[in-house]
Amino acid sequence: MNLFFLRILFTLGCIVIGYQGFGFTGMLFSALAAIIMIITEAGMRKVSVSGLSSAVFGLILGLIMAKLVGDAFSLAAMDALMLSRIRVGLTLVFCYLGMVMALRGKDEFNIIIPYVRLRRQDQSQDVNILDTSVIIDGRIVDICKTRFLSGKIVIPKFVLRELQQIADSTDPIKRQRGRRGLEILNVVQNQPGIDIIIHEQDFTTTNEVDAKLVLLAKLLEAKILTVDFNLNRVASIQGIKVLNINELANALKPVVFPGEEMHIKLIKEGKEHNQAVGYLDDGTMVVVEDARKLIGQNVLVAVTSVLQTQAGRMIFTKIEKNNHA
Repeated sequence: MNLFFLRILFTLGCIVIGYQGFGFTGMLFSALAAIIMIITEAGMRKVSVSGLSSAVFGLILGLIMAKLVGDAFSLAAMDALMLSRIRVGLTLVFCYLGMVMALRGKDEFNIIIPYVRLRRQDQSQDVNILDTSVIIDGRIVDICKTRFLSGKIVIPKFVLRELQQIADSTDPIKRQRGRRGLEILNVVQNQPGIDIIIHEQDFTTTNEVDAKLVLLAKLLEAKILTVDFNLNRVASIQGIKVLNINELANALKPVVFPGEEMHIKLIKEGKEHNQAVGYLDDGTMVVVEDARKLIGQNVLVAVTSVLQTQAGRMIFTKIEKNNHA
């Protein structure tokens, strides 16, 4: 039901009840009260369900503490009126402190229903959170198609906002990356058998998307899917499991050994003197010594060494003497 029609029905209901109870005057007061309630409700639109649940939890905790401390005061010999005033004061103080503490720490604990997972102790539910970089990267589509990911895939609302901001950027390159990310999300959502959830939880204590991802992963006991090296390190330090697609791709690249021969097309110059560079079908860079003059040709090379870096694998080679490429 639309909020506008709900507000109209609420106002009409108040007017009818006021008219039946107190006549025309009651109808006016009821209409005024309904308008005040609607204005108050509209002003509370920024109050989240998690914030409300935290406040209620703090209020309950404050009432319990006030009752316990008030009972302790009742053991002392004092006037009943004084004891009643002390109880009222303790209730106000402890309820205020409880709600304030709960609201300040609402990102560390949540007691609302979506975070309560009812399952047997011997059962586990995998939850995988996608970050912005892995969505724009695009390889998540192929991973989902092959069913390598198990469990639920969670896309936080703040990641969607970041993607939208990138897609609306004035920089054409950023705008293209953002639109690519939104298209990839649409493809992933349409994959059959993939359980995808758009998560509404946000964390007002920080504006950094990476920090929010870490907090959400802790909250849901989830893994983070990323290709961001810095996020990988930060999350791992805080004890969060990270699935880095770049590491998976590097692990699946074919293994080559010193002395092994291969054919490679030289594409461009290398960084060092007289080097040339080519690429394997999987994108692995192949550096060929003393081959700058052969750029643009297919050559037969022999592997001299392999260097594994965080960015990927680099293969160093030299031109074979009997080159028939």
